Amino acid sequence: MNRIFNLLFVIFPLISINAQIHEIGVFIGGSNYIGEIGPTTYIAPNEPAIGILYKWNKSPRHAYRFSYTQSKIKSNDLDSKEISRNQRGYYFENNIKEFAAGLEFNFFEFNLHELKNKTTPYVYSGLSYVHYEGLFFGDGATKSDANHGTIAIPIILGVKSNITPNFVLGLEVGARYTFADDIDGSNPTNKNLENLRFGNLNNNDWYVFSGLTLTYTFGNKPCYCAE
Repeated sequence: MNRIFNLLFVIFPLISINAQIHEIGVFIGGSNYIGEIGPTTYIAPNEPAIGILYKWNKSPRHAYRFSYTQSKIKSNDLDSKEISRNQRGYYFENNIKEFAAGLEFNFFEFNLHELKNKTTPYVYSGLSYVHYEGLFFGDGATKSDANHGTIAIPIILGVKSNITPNFVLGLEVGARYTFADDIDGSNPTNKNLENLRFGNLNNNDWYVFSGLTLTYTFGNKPCYCAE
């Protein structure tokens, strides 16, 4: 956690405040996994997740967003309502480190230079790079193969409001579709471990971050006009 806040202090003075309004802040929430192991509930955070984010508000309706989020994800067959999974009894945990960039779109105009309180739903998507540990199951337990990285597509829905002239509070839920299927150990990429694969090998892993964002806004009043 200290590393994240130290990074905020490094980034802050490097950002120009002359062109558009900016936001920098934190994400605090939880994570859960959706895949071959454990329950299939889409929003069921069971581990804490933390992150930092930066937004460049290009207009009152859209912003470029960059973020780093990390969390441990885990799932247990014993928590599943499916009898076959419950009887199998597999369990895994993995550490996710996600770097993301994309576009956030506001359903209503969100001009932060207006003093009145504003609230808007928003949607975000883009691309993420995910660092994780490639797993496989041996003797009924997860084992590590190697550190891996993959691309993911985040799909985030949220609502936000400016609670003070300089702070914006948001509530969001975001699912990530990954281009990997070994985060849970069900489909190891190592060809020497092909005989240990199980489950639906045509479905990749998903994970979800849900929680609160708190950002500080700064920068000169922009001209929202065509360049």
